[in-house]
Amino acid sequence: MAICTSKDPFKDFSVYSTQSYPSKLFVEVTTRCNLKCTMCVKQTPRGTIQEGHLSSDLFKKLIPAFPFINALILNGIGEPLLHPNLEEFIKIAKEHMPETAWVGFQSNGMLLTESRALSLLDAGLDRICLSIDSVSGEKLSKIREGAEVSEIEKAFTALNNAKLLRKNKNLQIGIEFVLMKDNLLELPETVKWAARHGAEFVIVTQLLPYDKNTAKQAVYDTNTSEAISIFKKWKELAEKEGINILEYYDVFMKFFKNDYEERLCYFVEQMKAEARKKNTTLHLERLFSRDEQWFTKVEEIFDQTREIAQLYGLEIILPELAPKNNRKCEFVEAMSAFISWDGSVHPCYFLWHRYVCYIGGLEKFVKPWSFGNLKDNDILEIWNREDFRAFRQNVLQYDFPFCFDCSFALCDYAQMEEFIQDCYTIKVPCGSCLWCTGLFHCLQ
Repeated sequence: MAICTSKDPFKDFSVYSTQSYPSKLFVEVTTRCNLKCTMCVKQTPRGTIQEGHLSSDLFKKLIPAFPFINALILNGIGEPLLHPNLEEFIKIAKEHMPETAWVGFQSNGMLLTESRALSLLDAGLDRICLSIDSVSGEKLSKIREGAEVSEIEKAFTALNNAKLLRKNKNLQIGIEFVLMKDNLLELPETVKWAARHGAEFVIVTQLLPYDKNTAKQAVYDTNTSEAISIFKKWKELAEKEGINILEYYDVFMKFFKNDYEERLCYFVEQMKAEARKKNTTLHLERLFSRDEQWFTKVEEIFDQTREIAQLYGLEIILPELAPKNNRKCEFVEAMSAFISWDGSVHPCYFLWHRYVCYIGGLEKFVKPWSFGNLKDNDILEIWNREDFRAFRQNVLQYDFPFCFDCSFALCDYAQMEEFIQDCYTIKVPCGSCLWCTGLFHCLQ
């Protein structure tokens, strides 16, 4: 097993327990949706997401935090445009937020008409991110049942026309692309298409699989970035001496080894020794069976995409191809709070809902962690609860294990839904979270 070593010794993490207000709010205005996307947690056989809209009364319980936040993201499981009071929520927030703060949300774009685009701008919307995973109509409808490229094109037109009519309004338009094996080759052309239709930014994220079939579509490596780096180094050093360390399993159990076999085992042992020194686990079977051609191809696609983004002046966020060993919780470090449609308050995306996901092919049960409900208290009262303060402080000590990089895979501590503590007796369920490894991105 490995410990996360991303704690910055020069950063004062005490602010995360002493700051008396959140700096960023993620608000799930609805869990209802007009599409059936293959990668969505709502479409899994064991999905338990209840459908509902956030009430105006609960939304107003957030007002005490608005003067302090720098961003309000009106997103969760559902489609925000289905909420009848979306514009009202934006207006209320903008009346209380600092001038430099922004309000935004992600949308599938199917409901974005000319009149709706104008009402959103008039309400004060600052950013909108449209989901599009292919510019092939057939492929997009397969990924997102009910979605049509022509409708997303109409959404772009509606937003651009609204910007022309409301010249005093500043609206940033972007796209989000969920990366899968089936649509990897579509990425460069989709980014080019988005730029030509007025997009200013692109968010590309790896897939978080919620069932076994979807897990096969994941593009990222099942080895960590540090493990891959160490493996490549020693593989190349061995090759310079005419040795192929991929033959290790054919020879390491031999009682009598020839000179070649002795040298081969020596290189592997040196590789293991460096990994131990760096506190990195090497899953040799995974590393030896790693499809180098596939990941080279992915890197080439990413390079093409970066060039297109640079050509069109797009801001682009691309995901890592392997989990980073040094993790960083952007949600807790940004002092974020996540509010469900029913008023429950959570610390992050990972612990927002109840679901099953697959981490490197291994099944993981996740239950929501709530520190209170807006039905009982306003957001600042919940934010300043002792247990919520302690949670944020404990997360950012980064002392919990890195379950993805563990030689025992997912043990009972990490795998089961009823988390009590991890194998280090730490009581934050973050050891098996991949959100902080650079794989997943969202509007934030």
